Amino acid sequence: MSSEKTPVAILGATGSVGQRFIQLLDNHPWFEVKEVAASEKSAGKKYKEAVNWIQSTPIPGKVSDLVIKNCKPNLKSKLIFSGLDSSIAGEVEAAFASKGYYVVSNSKNHRMDNDVPLLVPEINPEHLELIKQQKYSKGCIVTIPNCSAIGLVLALKPLVDAFGVEQVSVVTMQGLSGAGYPGVSSLDIIDNVIPFIGGEEAKMESEPLKILGKYNNGGIENLKIKISAQCNRVAVMDGHTECVQVKFKKKTSVEEIKEVWENFSAEPQKLKLPSAPENPIHYFEEINYPQPRIHRNIDKGMAVAIGRLREDTLFDYKFVIISHNTIRGAAGGAILCAELMKSKRLIE
Repeated sequence: MSSEKTPVAILGATGSVGQRFIQLLDNHPWFEVKEVAASEKSAGKKYKEAVNWIQSTPIPGKVSDLVIKNCKPNLKSKLIFSGLDSSIAGEVEAAFASKGYYVVSNSKNHRMDNDVPLLVPEINPEHLELIKQQKYSKGCIVTIPNCSAIGLVLALKPLVDAFGVEQVSVVTMQGLSGAGYPGVSSLDIIDNVIPFIGGEEAKMESEPLKILGKYNNGGIENLKIKISAQCNRVAVMDGHTECVQVKFKKKTSVEEIKEVWENFSAEPQKLKLPSAPENPIHYFEEINYPQPRIHRNIDKGMAVAIGRLREDTLFDYKFVIISHNTIRGAAGGAILCAELMKSKRLIE
């Protein structure tokens, strides 16, 4: 692979996801942020003057003085990371793809399109074949899933392959950063749990079926299982906690489940992609683990932490998952998708 870095542009660069893209791409071995684009009110300003930077590290020096451009398909960088709000993302991303850009999107708009990969590189790299069905000539759109769905499918994939899964029940306790910035009012979330996140439960129940489905004859055959989801917003900054119950097709044991989790490795690990976690799944035996404050940053924030596996009186087994919603579940997950695409020569 060429040692020359691929120039990239960030759409929605001033938002919370756009900021995370910029933070994670600083000193990336393959990609370099060359352009930033945002709303008309920010266009024409230097990035450092327009952004309300909320990340824990300073704005990278190479980006701070970049002049913000409009989100129009006249950028020089052909690889586009989209952190756009869903109110405009669908049309804008399609316009870029139609002009020959490679769009890797964190937005929901195109996730369930029949010809668009809903990609988790450890789970369904073969879904990139869908790009050939797209109508965008040399351009394409690749999407990453809902932030909670990513943690769930990474835990389920080894179980589906080893034992078969019939039913899943999942209850989420989702971090505040998932609501963007300024997000949830402090008067709503302090001393409180909000048992509703708009559209979240529907995504949790539908997206895993596509992600875990099989690529067949130019399309995706969704996995035929039932998922029931309940989603809650809690007073945690970063990290989504998920309490999962699973019913299997095949009888198994606690020891066998732990073994398939601990042995799980996939194409990103074989290829040693820069953003890939060394181990996608980390299992903890401590009775009070995993916890978001302790485990959300595990393995660069790109792995899932699992614990509390035990038998269940209604299903077969139950367990708890922690995943980082703005790294693995957003910008980091999208960057890993682009790394996989570059390794497969899908990005020129």
